[in-house]
Amino acid sequence: MKNEKKIPGIIDPLKRVLKQLTKDQLMTPYRPNGWTIQQVVHHLADNDMNAFLRFKRGLTEDEPMASSYRQDLWAELEDYKHVPVEVSIQLLDSIHTRFFVVLKGMNSDHFTSKFNTQVLGTIPLDVALQRFIWHNEHHIAQIIYLMTKMGWKLEA
Repeated sequence: MKNEKKIPGIIDPLKRVLKQLTKDQLMTPYRPNGWTIQQVVHHLADNDMNAFLRFKRGLTEDEPMASSYRQDLWAELEDYKHVPVEVSIQLLDSIHTRFFVVLKGMNSDHFTSKFNTQVLGTIPLDVALQRFIWHNEHHIAQIIYLMTKMGWKLEA
């Protein structure tokens, strides 16, 4: 699919950064006692999957209670350790393509729809979308910071 059919500005920067890393570098934690880059990428896919489902429920149900998950424990599962990051990149591409189509079909009233979370309370969809984009950018920035700190090749 063409780039104009997915949420702009999120996945392409991640792909550009990841293609510069070796398998050993992917296994480097972004901070002491933190997740490896590989775990961060798998987390992004899991988070975006969950966020997309919460968003769709907010569009189609009356303030549903959104499910949560133990991201710290998910990061310790075998898929985070052994599945190549390319699998999660494909998943992110698919989720973002579908999310973009949902967003394009929304009107301004849809963005006032809400869902509930255990941690944040009631969230309108406009805020949920902002948090979705911020979350991706935040983790990409962590990876870029590590690359810079380690002196690894970082092309624009």
